[in-house]
Amino acid sequence: MTFLHIDPLQAIEALGYLGIFCIIFAESGVFVGFFLPGDSLLLTAGLLAVQGTLNIAALLVLVPIAAVLGDSVGYSFGRYIGPRIFVRQDSFFFSKRHVERAREFYEKYGARAIVFARFVPVVRTFVPIIAGVGQMRYKNFVIYNALGGFLWGDVFLLIGYFLGKAVPNLEHYILPIVAFVIAVSLLPIAHEWWKNRTK
Repeated sequence: MTFLHIDPLQAIEALGYLGIFCIIFAESGVFVGFFLPGDSLLLTAGLLAVQGTLNIAALLVLVPIAAVLGDSVGYSFGRYIGPRIFVRQDSFFFSKRHVERAREFYEKYGARAIVFARFVPVVRTFVPIIAGVGQMRYKNFVIYNALGGFLWGDVFLLIGYFLGKAVPNLEHYILPIVAFVIAVSLLPIAHEWWKNRTK
């Protein structure tokens, strides 16, 4: 999902492994990366691995590393810049609304938000920053960050890979597939929200 029209297929073919690494790194915790197409990029990369354009084993290592490093940068930014991010003026690369949404998400789910947020576009970019602002213990952050990075990165890659093996020419239907996967990924969060509401 993205706020700008970036074709993940064209992005991967043009930029290769380095481009994938940079996009996932930026979207994972550098607040200017919230508009980048993380989910669709990973699904498309998995599909291209079936065609032999990319190596799935390399992707399964590269993507989680990029995600974990990106979140770590976001956490460090939030920890050392602190509340000053809340008084920034809105701009093309920054929105107080996104920060507030991430803050509420983090307050609701606590440390688990680091994992859950991986599957929520925009929120995943800002939650590590909010964790840093909230002075979350770095040891706890590292554990949840690594778990979330590997789950999100490898799950989306493998979904694309195995769907590509099962259905020929699936890359032509990437957008509806992305929408469906995102909807499914939101189910655990919806469950947590409903459970908290009933309490």
